[in-house]
Amino acid sequence: MNWYPIKLTFHVRQYAFGERVIGDRLQKQHLPEGIVAETWEISDYRDTTGTVTNGTFAGKTLHDLTLQYPDQLVGQGWQGPHFPLLEKFLDASHMLPVHLHADDETAARQYGEPNGKTEAWHIVWAAPGATVLAGLKENFSREQLFDAFVQQDYDAVMVRHPIQSGDTVYVPGGIIHSFGPDALVFEVQQTSDLGQMVMPTDLYGNPHSQEQWHININATLDELKNHYHPRPNPGLKVEQNGNQRIYGCAGPYFALEQWILTQPYVERSHPHRCNTLTNVGNRVQLEFEGGTETLEQGESCILPAAIGEVRILPDRQASLVACYVPDLPRDVVEPLMEAGFDRDQIRQLGEVAPL
Repeated sequence: MNWYPIKLTFHVRQYAFGERVIGDRLQKQHLPEGIVAETWEISDYRDTTGTVTNGTFAGKTLHDLTLQYPDQLVGQGWQGPHFPLLEKFLDASHMLPVHLHADDETAARQYGEPNGKTEAWHIVWAAPGATVLAGLKENFSREQLFDAFVQQDYDAVMVRHPIQSGDTVYVPGGIIHSFGPDALVFEVQQTSDLGQMVMPTDLYGNPHSQEQWHININATLDELKNHYHPRPNPGLKVEQNGNQRIYGCAGPYFALEQWILTQPYVERSHPHRCNTLTNVGNRVQLEFEGGTETLEQGESCILPAAIGEVRILPDRQASLVACYVPDLPRDVVEPLMEAGFDRDQIRQLGEVAPL
């Protein structure tokens, strides 16, 4: 079988925090009218699983392919109930709700789910003064946190950081967070949609009753962790032949890189893992053994584990976000140490257990 770059339909969420930035900034096509807060570019979460739009597998769902061809699509020896990565654009024209997601232990114990939701945000665009809220300033009592959330005084207990284009923020499950306003974010995460919020309204701006609001705050506090302190990271840059490969974050569930290409770039074969590519710049051509595929601005694709070598041809300067489930020593630690980075620098990328 000849494997090729797989494109999928995308799923739209019209939450109140969004506007039209995904279409305006990325020129993304085929968006509905009105608010477009999120486009789920690569998803195998329940009924949001994408449908293949190109090539031999057109009409099949990502879920079908994942179960039928786990070794060839995801990577040799891989097993799991769904494709392991969920990736999306988020329009944070307005501030996102202050919220958290369950970690793996909470997901299994509380919800009977196969995994929780660790995530990372790559900042595609941010206006001057844009910020993220992520993690707690210190170990507050439950009562102190409850009071701050009822008063909506998030800065009293949470850490705020400025952000700029190119930053990446790694956020493990259980860590409370928010970002915006005035930012466009690419997010990679575990395949999950578990979440708890402390806001007085729901995701669509509808007010909760006071009773329900307080129930939600307490449910959030039940799942809250404070073992990790997220910080925006400009990444670790490796240059080769006029191209830049910037490692933005890494952990057990995913790694994220930004590729800035001015010259043809060859992505070697990775039988142990697939790659996903999301184009946030000019169009590129993808050459592979079976042919070629174009990736336009605002489009995403999966490079299956069995695709072999792929040659990427930029149209002027290209900017791609690449994500994968890493073998941390092989895919992250060793190449970065060979490039001259030390263990402390690599450790800042996230949860890099081999260090």
